[in-house]
Amino acid sequence: MTPTPHSTLIDRAQTDGATASSATAATDGFDRHDAYVACLDPSLTIQQVNQEFDRRFGRPASDLCGTRFCDLVHPSVQQPLMQQFARMLEGKRHRFATEVIAVGSEADASMLPLSAMAVRGGHTPDVAAILVVMSAAGEKTEEVAAVAPRKRILSEIDARILEGIAAGVSTIPLASRLYLSRQGVEYHVTGLLRALKVPNRAALVSRAYSMGVLKVGTWPPKVVEDFIK
Repeated sequence: MTPTPHSTLIDRAQTDGATASSATAATDGFDRHDAYVACLDPSLTIQQVNQEFDRRFGRPASDLCGTRFCDLVHPSVQQPLMQQFARMLEGKRHRFATEVIAVGSEADASMLPLSAMAVRGGHTPDVAAILVVMSAAGEKTEEVAAVAPRKRILSEIDARILEGIAAGVSTIPLASRLYLSRQGVEYHVTGLLRALKVPNRAALVSRAYSMGVLKVGTWPPKVVEDFIK
């Protein structure tokens, strides 16, 4: 297990009297050599990782600790993942399993099976830590590897137009909403089609979601701020 500069949340949870099953499972998780394992605090900040985890993300444990876990996954999966964690922190579930697109230090991306388990202290029902395990055996390279996450490719007006198109707003109402002429909207739409390399508006919306430019599970549609110049 890669050492960290401070005591781990799992260690503290055990000291505080965490239930035997959750504490044992959490400790055993870090001994796995076929998975990328991290321990998060309730704010979803990484506090501890195993050696496989820091190798996968190309950064030493000292750099990874203190990083928000969701910053290591593609923007297209951040919001649904946050919702899963929120339900866990609210006590609505003890564990969950899903798939995420993990992004490494050089923007390489791959699909990984992820499971998360809450570790609770023995004296309180609150979550003391969350153990996250991503299976290395199930890793699959994704097309999003060619897309640099958080690349600022949109102007503010482009972002608002893309949101309007994704919401089904036609050109004239969109022009009125944004104080543009119809020709002005069409000019920006043409620029968006060229930037995302798609032939029409339907493909534009689909491509934006696949790249993570538009948040998943949000209505009305919203562009991820990191993509706005």
